Amino acid sequence: MIDQFEITSNISNRKFLFSMLKFENGYFISISEDKLRIKSISVSLATSNQTNTAKVIPDKYDQLFIDTLSRRISLMINGICIISLFTKNKLQFDDMKTINDKVLKSIDGDKGEHRD
Repeated sequence: MIDQFEITSNISNRKFLFSMLKFENGYFISISEDKLRIKSISVSLATSNQTNTAKVIPDKYDQLFIDTLSRRISLMINGICIISLFTKNKLQFDDMKTINDKVLKSIDGDKGEHRD
């Protein structure tokens, strides 16, 4: 299943595009500013309430944010989470909070559904 949605930040007037691809054992999530692009990539794998995270392509500005989000999602689903983040400039704290909340709500709402 592919979910795509858009968030416009009222604080910094930035538009973010989200694309989430769900697999049986994890997610691939792309977060891009203005256009769908791939830039930095972080991969997390949860096993027994622990995560291992790899920075495949490091981010210049917001590496800690995507590592943390990737870890959190992999623990939520007890699986794999791959996140790609493309931004033009460093994210503001309020932008990070908005992105975090929207992505986690999408994942949490999706956990209870069973798909064939």
